[in-house]
Amino acid sequence: MVLRMKMGVLAAALLLAVVGQAAQAQTADVTGAWDLTITTPDGSVSGLAILSQDDTKITGMIGPAVTDMFPVEGLWEGNKLIILAHPRKGRATAFAKCELTGTREQLTGTIDTDKGTIKFIRKQRQN
Repeated sequence: MVLRMKMGVLAAALLLAVVGQAAQAQTADVTGAWDLTITTPDGSVSGLAILSQDDTKITGMIGPAVTDMFPVEGLWEGNKLIILAHPRKGRATAFAKCELTGTREQLTGTIDTDKGTIKFIRKQRQN
């Protein structure tokens, strides 16, 4: 009886470890430079994102050009990445919040729930 209980506890611990690893695997590391495209009913705009990731927390900059960027912060919630924009004083941004899903190489989602879509494609490193 005691052996059966120990085996049950061990099996439960292993199952929790596997589930925990699977949940972590769902969050792609987004550290690096990304090309992005925002599409709304008014048209599309291209830009750049430079992001850094520490566990599930994201920080970085997004903008239409390297010389015209604004800070962002985000958080992985399950397999969804939520990014919040922080426009500079007196400036506007294309979105206040975007929600993304995807892989280490490409993320897609919506801006401000239903105002348009956003697509991130990881920039290839130049040798």
